[in-house]
Amino acid sequence: MTASGTAIESVDFALAAYREEGVWRVAELTPDHATDVETLAAALRRFPGDGGAVGLVAVEEDFFFVVRVAGPRTRVMLSDVTAATEWELAAAVVEHLGLPTVEDEDDPEPAGDLELLSDLGVNAMDLAAILDDDELYPDEMLSEIARGLGFGDLFDDAVGLTSA
Repeated sequence: MTASGTAIESVDFALAAYREEGVWRVAELTPDHATDVETLAAALRRFPGDGGAVGLVAVEEDFFFVVRVAGPRTRVMLSDVTAATEWELAAAVVEHLGLPTVEDEDDPEPAGDLELLSDLGVNAMDLAAILDDDELYPDEMLSEIARGLGFGDLFDDAVGLTSA
């Protein structure tokens, strides 16, 4: 099996979210769109969003990453840098971010641009609070982020989460 094949099989979901005429839209992406940051960013640029598009990718209930594109700019946030010790996809995100190689003894912490969603309604402090909640799985964290951005129900419907 190819390394990218392993990455594709481990993707729980990949979604694109964008606003069109002020209304949030959510589109499912295929797992092969989520093999690395560049491929995901290229897929996101196809959406006609006002102010770009946001990609949300969850992997094996272990970690997630968010990619936001607007014009030529790509912003990235990884939920847990230590995922790079076990997951090729997380390692690719860490490499994209230009971070040093992650070691087994490193502490779990987010990496990248925690401000990437601030202008949409989820600032770095809100994002950090969600990421610090040890009780939440990655899909639940992304649901909270989506709710803060204003498309929680669309997100939950797309990934099969039901609201409590």
